[in-house]
Amino acid sequence: MRRKLSKWLALIATAGTLSFLFSGCAWQIGGDKKGTTVAKATRGQELIDLKNARAQGAMSEDEYQAQRKKIMEQ
Repeated sequence: MRRKLSKWLALIATAGTLSFLFSGCAWQIGGDKKGTTVAKATRGQELIDLKNARAQGAMSEDEYQAQRKKIMEQ
């Protein structure tokens, strides 16, 4: 029973990590609706997030390389 629960929790954590990773990793910084400022993650931070996702087993090596190439071409 505990193994199934821990597998589900790992799956949920992985899904959360992936949704964060592929959401653009943008944060809203202050401002109101008229003057909203959004800071996008740096290329370095995107690469770190991508590396962490691969290390956690959230993506295969091929997926990692494809996403890394996209980031580097930006």
